[in-house]
Amino acid sequence: MNHTNMKNTDEVTGKSRDKILCIGEALIDMICTDTGKTLAEGNHFLKKPGGAPTNVAAAIAALGGKVELAAKVGNDPFGKQLIEVMQSFGVSTKWVFEDQHFFTTMAFVSLLENGERDFVFNRGADGALSSDDTNAIELNEFSIVHFGSATGFLPGPLQSVYEEMKQKALQENMFISFDPNYRHLLFKNNTRSFIDQSWNFLKSCNFFKLSDEEALLISSTSTLNEAVQIFLEKTKAVFTITLGKEGTLLGYNGTTTIIPSITVKAIDTTGAGDAFVGAVLYQLSSLQNNLNEISFDQWQNIVTNANKAGARTCEYMGAMEAFKHLNSDIFK
Repeated sequence: MNHTNMKNTDEVTGKSRDKILCIGEALIDMICTDTGKTLAEGNHFLKKPGGAPTNVAAAIAALGGKVELAAKVGNDPFGKQLIEVMQSFGVSTKWVFEDQHFFTTMAFVSLLENGERDFVFNRGADGALSSDDTNAIELNEFSIVHFGSATGFLPGPLQSVYEEMKQKALQENMFISFDPNYRHLLFKNNTRSFIDQSWNFLKSCNFFKLSDEEALLISSTSTLNEAVQIFLEKTKAVFTITLGKEGTLLGYNGTTTIIPSITVKAIDTTGAGDAFVGAVLYQLSSLQNNLNEISFDQWQNIVTNANKAGARTCEYMGAMEAFKHLNSDIFK
């Protein structure tokens, strides 16, 4: 690990610091339910609250953790729905702002018959989260800060907030979590920017989670073994690479292992990765010892439980619906 003395208890006040801060996108997914149709051809859409860090915050709260979300939505019915849904899970929305000038961000997606996605990203308020919004956040109230959306790497105020908050977290000696959540259709013409910005966070964070696709892209390699070696050499973080039904690869202090997942009848994989990250961070926030002194055995247990959370999420349609059934009993 690359930081020291990251305790969940403030040494000055003696108060517990078990809160988690999630920063990034909050949006509405508009999912075309007309199978095999393009967005132009489809007539029926399902409205689902989402955004990767928003999903992670909901998962943490569903498991019983203390979490606050820093994001921006529009001053419209969709933004109000996002706030209400977060509050229903127990997520603090004191840092979720309603913008008067931008509509809530929306992502329209349809699954075509060839397996490709027809995708339109209508960006609005989420990218307008600015330093003026986040300057009042007292990071010393939190033990963990999570950065979790590739939209934070698109040009705009949120991109600046990501870097500023990362620097503040480093100064506060906080535990930093990162999940890039790569979306090809957002960066298809500028993958280099995504890769470079990802490395900026990979080299600063204490924990990161990648999919196998992201691992190959960011490491610029053609095999998972090559990618893993690069992450072991170039980062000091504990990391996980999710491998779908094959489980999760855990990298820790030069050592790797694959931790199997549980078998479920998958209905929808949306939000499974976010549930995994939420479960990791929830468990970390519950620990009373230094977050940089967690043993390999402890990490294996954390990832085993997180695998369960991710798998269980696949049993329901839509991330938020799945999180209604998520609780810490699944770890038993």
